[in-house]
Amino acid sequence: MIEALPPCPACSSAYTYQVDALLNCPECGHEWAPMPDGAAEDDTIVRDSVGNVLSDGDTVTVIKDLKVKGSSAVIKVGTKVRGIRLVDGDHDIDCKVPGVGPMGLKSQFVKKVAE
Repeated sequence: MIEALPPCPACSSAYTYQVDALLNCPECGHEWAPMPDGAAEDDTIVRDSVGNVLSDGDTVTVIKDLKVKGSSAVIKVGTKVRGIRLVDGDHDIDCKVPGVGPMGLKSQFVKKVAE
């Protein structure tokens, strides 16, 4: 029995194919990872800069100096942020940054810390 592959999320093409761990669309060139069994399509998985899955309560470290908008403050590289909370939107992490206060961060600028 041949397993049916999901359509392309970008263009809805039914002609998807699998190469190693990724699914590919020949019509638009989109590549994506297949959803694990039991995961719903609307579940958003937030990943850090190196691909680790993030969850509420994780500790992350900042991988790049980040300027704080509307201030002269800078969040330095290596700053540890504890107890993050995942939210929907462009800045997908809500947290309290030590020395700066509450703010939103993008997951592409953090790395999960192994505890």
